[in-house]
Amino acid sequence: MHAASSGDLLADRRYEYARAYFDAGDHVAAVDLYLQALELAPGWLPALVGATDALVSVGRQDEAEPLLREAAERDVDGLFGTSLRLAALGLAEVPAAPPEAYVRGLFDDYADRFETALVDELGYRAPWLIADLIEKVRPGAIFARGTDLGCGTGLMAEALKGRVGHFSGCDLSSEMIARAEAGRRYQALAVAEATAFLSERTETLDLVTAADVLVYIGALDSLFRHVAVRLAPGGLFAFTVEESDEGDLVLRDSLRYAHGEAYVRRVLGEAHLSIADLARGVLRYDRGAPIRGMIVVARPEV
Repeated sequence: MHAASSGDLLADRRYEYARAYFDAGDHVAAVDLYLQALELAPGWLPALVGATDALVSVGRQDEAEPLLREAAERDVDGLFGTSLRLAALGLAEVPAAPPEAYVRGLFDDYADRFETALVDELGYRAPWLIADLIEKVRPGAIFARGTDLGCGTGLMAEALKGRVGHFSGCDLSSEMIARAEAGRRYQALAVAEATAFLSERTETLDLVTAADVLVYIGALDSLFRHVAVRLAPGGLFAFTVEESDEGDLVLRDSLRYAHGEAYVRRVLGEAHLSIADLARGVLRYDRGAPIRGMIVVARPEV
């Protein structure tokens, strides 16, 4: 997250140096600089969160905990994701969903380098994996009306170029939507949370996609029900999830949710959707490690 000034120029400078060291992998130096920033600007929320992350990364969780709890008290709107951070460290229950302010802020910050960072640096493949599985399930199909949930800058629309007559998209991040509009990849766009967006629709949809989105939603029951209501009888719902082998819904230290296969199948079934096909693959890389997940195409039960 971009940080507002602490009001102390020296503290701000220490903070920026700390971020740079942390991003470069020198977490020990980052700890020292974050703590210096806090000495100059006690209680400054961005430095509290930065210090927490740096301390945890060097194995000093006991020192991180009081700083994180102080940060959580100050993070009133959830912008810094402190509830997620507490849960990821085992210090609180895993929330069913992340704070909207956190997701919005994350992608507003990320928008200007989103496609380059994801595709070129992280090997992001989710939209193309979804497109390939849709082609397998419905070879050569053209979908009259579709919606892309959490559309970002429009990589899903690029992967399905020429296959959706009217493609709408929604995203919590206004910065992402601005870039999607500039790319002219969709016929309609809205700044909105996915479930709320679907709840306000009245049209029937032939295709709903969600590439690398459910990792920022958490519990899937409400979203899947809203998808089912909007899908045409022969429609498809195509999405990716990071796969958990440890339970139904797991919050990883990346602050992204992973979902178990049994959970995904159960929640789809409760929404009266069935799996047309399911594949597994590497969705992207994180710090050089492959992030594996499931690619799923579902359809209304008959």
